[in-house]
Amino acid sequence: MELYLDSANLEEIRHVASLGIISGVTTNPSLLAKEDPKVDVRKRILEIHQLVGGHLSVEVISLDADGMLREADEILTWFPEATIKIPMIPEGLKAVAKLADQDVETNVTLIFSATQALAANNAGATYVSVFVGRLDDIGYDGMEVIRDVRDIWDTQGLSSLILAASIRHPMHILESAKAGADIATCPYKPLLQSLQHPLTDKGVAAFVADHKKMQDEIAKLKASTN
Repeated sequence: MELYLDSANLEEIRHVASLGIISGVTTNPSLLAKEDPKVDVRKRILEIHQLVGGHLSVEVISLDADGMLREADEILTWFPEATIKIPMIPEGLKAVAKLADQDVETNVTLIFSATQALAANNAGATYVSVFVGRLDDIGYDGMEVIRDVRDIWDTQGLSSLILAASIRHPMHILESAKAGADIATCPYKPLLQSLQHPLTDKGVAAFVADHKKMQDEIAKLKASTN
């Protein structure tokens, strides 16, 4: 399962990209506004792509298909590698179908059910983004939707990539992989938490301490023979 970073913060992106563990980045208007309401979106998107390369989803904000297509065309003029992120609404599906005809990659976002994911796939979506955390927030099992989508995809031989989004904690990353998601897009904090374990920290500290003890003994031996 590939990992993406869900962020518009350049320092977070630079740090995680340096670790070599992510294959792309997802953004949305809320993430961009969180960093700076006056942010130059075009400049920020290009800066992100320069740091990471690979996949980068850029979201449209129109609610009608014609507006989404105009936004997509404009985005692609300054960022031809963009994956156009489109909401899971009927007008969005219409836009996805037209973009698919033009071989433009799309990421259908705000999916909360397997039937929505199926519709997005049939419209031609490259990625279907299931928001597991938001489902959990209202008392549903977000991972059950990922499992349902995976079962349908395997049974029917469908091609859209299954993207687990709205990741809240490291267990969501683990469960996404077990449920068969192709990708999990993770905020900075839970992604870093997933790399940590107290036994790893304890083991590293022991290795360092034992190495120092060895060096001290060698130094004492050298001193005694001089």
